[in-house]
Formats: sequence, C-alpha cells, structure tokens
Amino acid sequence: MTTDSPPTGSLADRLLDAQVAFHLARLTGDDLATTVSRVAEDLLAASEQHPIEELVDREAAARIVSQVLAQVPGSAAAGALVELAVQVVYDGPAEAFPLGELADREQVAALLDELIALSPVLERGLERLTESPLVGTVASRFMGRIVGEVLQANKAVTDRVPGLGSLMSFGTTAASKMMGAADKQFEGLIGDTVGKGGTFAVRRLNKIIVETVRDPTTREAVLQVWDLVARQPAAGLSGSVAREELTGVVDAAHDLVATAAAAEAAAGLTAALVDAFFHRFGGYSPAELLDELDLDRADVVAEVARVAPPVVDALREAGALERIVRAQLAPFYDSAEVTTLLGG
Repeated sequence: MTTDSPPTGSLADRLLDAQVAFHLARLTGDDLATTVSRVAEDLLAASEQHPIEELVDREAAARIVSQVLAQVPGSAAAGALVELAVQVVYDGPAEAFPLGELADREQVAALLDELIALSPVLERGLERLTESPLVGTVASRFMGRIVGEVLQANKAVTDRVPGLGSLMSFGTTAASKMMGAADKQFEGLIGDTVGKGGTFAVRRLNKIIVETVRDPTTREAVLQVWDLVARQPAAGLSGSVAREELTGVVDAAHDLVATAAAAEAAAGLTAALVDAFFHRFGGYSPAELLDELDLDRADVVAEVARVAPPVVDALREAGALERIVRAQLAPFYDSAEVTTLLGG
C-alpha cells in the first residue's frame, strides 16, 4: 500500500508562509530596529569600495532631478507647503527669541565686508541700467526730487537769518524752474531730453550709490542697525503686513519659481550642476561623501533606525506589510525551478 506524497503546491505554500512569517518577525518589535540598522550598515559597508559614479548613472540622475524640478514646484503639494510656510512666517515662532541668537555679530560683519568688496560688480551692473530710457527718467526724477528737497530745507534755514532769506529765495526760484519737485517742471524738462539727460542722471546716481556703499560709515551704520535688530525678539509679520498681502507676494514668487524650474534652460542648468557634482564628488564612495559632509556614519544609521519603525509598524498594522512581503516572495515559490525541486 502506498501513501500519496503531499502535493507540491501545498508544500510550496507552507514554505512561503514560513518565510513570510520569518521576515515579519524580523520587522516586529525590538527586532525591527536591529534589522533596519543592520541593513543600513550592510549597505554602507558594501558601497565603501564603489565610487558614486559607478553606483549612480550621471545621465539618469540629471534626468530625475530635472523632472523633479519641472513637476514638484508647481504641484498641489508644493502649493500647500508654501501656504503652510506663509502661515508660520506670518504667525511667528511659538516662543520669542532675540534675533541675535541666529548669527554672531562677527559673522554679519564678515558677510558685510564680502558684499562691500563686490562693489565693482555692483558698479558694472548699475552701468547697464543706462541702456533703459525709463530707468533714466526715474533716476532723473529721483535726483530732481532730492535736489528740490535740499533747496527747500536750505531755504527754511536761511529764512531765519536776516538778509539771507531774500537771496536764497531768489536762487531757489531760479533753480525750481529746472528742479522743482512740486510743479514737476524739472520732470517736464527731462521728458524732452530723456536721452542724454537720462543717461547722465543714471550714471550720476550710480556713482552716488557705489560711493555710498564704499564709504566706511556705511559699514558701521549697517552694523549699528544689526545691533538694534539683534536685540528685538523674533516675531511674525502679522503686526506689519496683512495676511492677504503676504500671500499675494509669496504666490507670485511661487508661480515665478515653478515656471522657471520647468523651463528648458533650467533643465540645462540642472544637467550642468549634476555634471559638476559628479566631477567633484563622483570619485567618492557614499561613506567618504558622508565624511565630507561632516555626517557621522553611526548617526546616519541611528537616524534611519529611528525613522523606519513607525512607518513599518503602520504598514504591518494595516496588513500592507504582509501583502508586500508575500507579493515579493510568492513568484519564487511559484516558479518552475522550485516546483521541480520540491517535486523531486
């Protein structure tokens, strides 16, 4: 009398159930953190002998980054994040703190020195503004108003000095025909000669701006402003701007960024940046790159082990984790090779 062997399929099913249970046990309780840490450690250790340029395809990385930049900034989720950021900036921090805690005065001074050193770049950039007739008109009007205010201030002073009031009045009357701010006669004159007059006004204004930036007093003034601001508590913008006004500015900037990021030129820039990254760091292994970023390997593994358990626990409680593990293992036990092995 012979006994039938258990069907091959049932044995495969039992083996599949046993392996799924084994992996689920490794992803449960105290074993989960150990498993995640071991996997992270093994991945870093295995990648130590391989430079990044061997692990990641340069063209694929550029394509992925370009796609992310083209799609993410304009997505609904990005818009929601921007709205949340606006709300946080508008409301301010939950606990006020002095702004001086964000940076040391020496750091502000060092940054200011570097910006002042860029005054030649500022000068060249301002010089390009002479090509715009409208900028020339604005500069001319601005200088005319400044001169008009100076004349009015001087007249107010000389009116108090016997004998100088009438003389200053005569000079002011003559000058106002060209520079009067109130009746805009100066603006009318410039409107007729906006070409050369506008260019001269822009260059003169540029010279004033550049010389003001280079003036040592400007540096001390900016640092004094920082000293005043540093003592102020950090607060939201609710006391200085309406929520709708802030939202309008941020939405306009968000739309601009989303459009620019999706432009073809941005994709070319992204490819250049990715290429530069691989040129600079492509020869590093992932572990060496962590060292360059001043990230401790043990800290990275610990953070991964800290973040993973809540996600895995939620998947397991919902039954999704078992379905994922089973779906990955089932094809192996359904394969012809396993069927032949178990049948033999």
